[in-house]
Amino acid sequence: MNFNERCYQILKRIPKGKVTTYRAIAETLKSKGYRAVGNAMNKNPHNTDIYPCHRVIKSSGEIGGYAKGTKAKIRKLKAENVEIKNNKIDLNKFGFKFGKNIEI
Repeated sequence: MNFNERCYQILKRIPKGKVTTYRAIAETLKSKGYRAVGNAMNKNPHNTDIYPCHRVIKSSGEIGGYAKGTKAKIRKLKAENVEIKNNKIDLNKFGFKFGKNIEI
């Protein structure tokens, strides 16, 4: 399984109403390729209901990019009851943490 496919497998674990960061996904993959994770999200060929790349944001809490546009990402997150204030998400409230021993 290549890097992108490993990222997509991790995406499936993020529940509705929660977000994670590019960095958290990279670290779960034992990588420092935060930008590579962002590129994988941008190229996601899968159904975003199953592989929800809109749930991945910057470590600062900022929304980050989205292949279908930032407004579409915000719309999807709000539909999942994720609160966005000043283009940021409170990771303490909405952040999802992966377990230590995830098998991919």
